[in-house]
Amino acid sequence: MNPAALRILLADDHRIVREGIKQIFADTPDIAVVAEAADGHEVLDRLAQRPGAIDLVLLDIAMPGQDGLSVLGTLRRSHPQLPVLMLSTYPERQYAVRCIQLGAKGYLHKSADPDDMVHAVRQAGAGRMYVSPATAEALALAAGRSQGGQALSHREQQVYRLLTSGLSVGQIGARLGLASNTVSTYRTRILEKTGTRNDVELTLFALNHPSP
Repeated sequence: MNPAALRILLADDHRIVREGIKQIFADTPDIAVVAEAADGHEVLDRLAQRPGAIDLVLLDIAMPGQDGLSVLGTLRRSHPQLPVLMLSTYPERQYAVRCIQLGAKGYLHKSADPDDMVHAVRQAGAGRMYVSPATAEALALAAGRSQGGQALSHREQQVYRLLTSGLSVGQIGARLGLASNTVSTYRTRILEKTGTRNDVELTLFALNHPSP
């Protein structure tokens, strides 16, 4: 194993799922599954057995005993610096927002493309939030209503959706056919309307102020 690899604890109660995910990472030298768990109690046990040896937890929501959401809450209290990426078969609209509110670095559907799964793990492992296109779309709709009642324009919602997808100002400009300084102006307006200071705060704002 590459000594610099991101060390993952993979938690899922289905062995065939764990084997499939391990295969995805088998040819990725910077990611290594170093521990496995089949339920919530085992997740906590593995972490207790290997203090400091896990860099990220890839955690299924639906597990026997303690479910993933319960384990996530426990991990946020006992290991607040440990990134947790949630894994599920449920669509984003059901659990993604709740998971991120509870402190997860992102929500990954089990049917995700292998490249997206690798990207998500790298993002979360680096301490950044991973937002899938489906989650970003929901956040964009949620951002359409702010505390002050200042609705985002259609263009502002487009920029917000792309920002939460991880695109840079330059990439957004290329996607929408706008100059970078124009995109920056839209971004500034979005932050002003929502009373936020940066992209992370904007995402958290959207999570806490869903559209009706």
